[in-house]
Amino acid sequence: MKHRSKLKKLSLVKLKPEWASDPVAQQYPFINDMPLIFLGEIANMPEHGVFVGHRSGRIYSGYHIWQFVKLSKKEV
Repeated sequence: MKHRSKLKKLSLVKLKPEWASDPVAQQYPFINDMPLIFLGEIANMPEHGVFVGHRSGRIYSGYHIWQFVKLSKKEV
C-alpha cells in the first residue's frame, strides 16, 4: 500500500494521534523529543524520512513519514 506524505522539508512535525497512542510507538527513541524537524525523505528508502529532535538535536532516521503530521500554527 502506497502512502502519500504531505510533509514539507524543515517542517516541525509530531506523530499523528493514531500512531502516538500505539504501544509500539511509545518505544520509539524520539517519543520524548518531539516536536521533530523533518529533513526529508531518504532517497533510496521511499516513504522513510530523516528527522531531528527540535530540543536535543539528535538525528532519527528510517521512520515512516506517513506516521507524522505537521504542527499547526497554534502548536508552534
